[in-house]
Amino acid sequence: MIIRPPRHWFLRLFAWHGSVLPSILFRLSLNLLMSLAAILSLPWYETLGVKLTLAPFSLLGVSIAIFLGFRNSVAYSRYIEARQLWGGLLIACRTLQSQVMAVCPGEAQRVTALLLAFCFSLKHQLRHSDPRPDLERLLGEDAQDILSRRAPTNMVQLRLSQWLAERRRTGELSDVVYAHMDTTLLQLSQVVGGCERIVSMPIPFAYGLLLHRTVYLFCSLLPFALVVDLHYMTLLVSGFISYSFLSLDTLAEELEMPFGYANNHLPMDAMCTNIEINLLEMNNQTQLPDTPVPDKHFRLS
Repeated sequence: MIIRPPRHWFLRLFAWHGSVLPSILFRLSLNLLMSLAAILSLPWYETLGVKLTLAPFSLLGVSIAIFLGFRNSVAYSRYIEARQLWGGLLIACRTLQSQVMAVCPGEAQRVTALLLAFCFSLKHQLRHSDPRPDLERLLGEDAQDILSRRAPTNMVQLRLSQWLAERRRTGELSDVVYAHMDTTLLQLSQVVGGCERIVSMPIPFAYGLLLHRTVYLFCSLLPFALVVDLHYMTLLVSGFISYSFLSLDTLAEELEMPFGYANNHLPMDAMCTNIEINLLEMNNQTQLPDTPVPDKHFRLS
């Protein structure tokens, strides 16, 4: 995620880090090459007696803009849902930790370790990265059995459920307290299910492919419709229109799967560290991780 301090509107026009421009620069240069080709071939092009007019491009441009807007809205709603799920995870971890400290203070350290293992394991599951270093740091030798399973996040949640059931069998928890804590554990399960739904169900490929092909065909042919009237200004006008469409297309691709490492993905490392700071502080521990801050390019991972 890009987190930039407030700046003057004029300076923001030249912002590079956090913009999608670096991602589409090569593709945008191809459009500029097509504009140059249209300008250089204009004398020969006018002799053909075939002229591309702006009318079909105007209609097609409006249609593409509408569908790109719809696709971006769908992608952004997935991004917002993912952020809400991780916000709910923070709330559930705080709630369960406070409940444990109220009724079983001697078990608070163990529950903290399991909750943090759950969060970090879920992060690695969604990013398809290796959870071993984090789980070994949090769980020690107990991490080996969890890491041997195909769904380590689910196993960590099972350990929490087993811990809660054991406290109920020993009589440390009343039925009412047990029910409240079990409801909090259910929220963890709902977070995992929601995140897995986003990862496993992308926007239909055929829909995105149709828009992708249409955008590139539109941007490639547009200079030949503009060159007759605009001549050398074709470079500027075609480049600006292509920048708008290519940026929207690229941004939708990033937001569709919000759990990765791109500039516009969720800062899951920072969110996990924030949860760790909260839980350790609730345990009155003083050795806390550093507060996550953006790097020199304003990027928070």
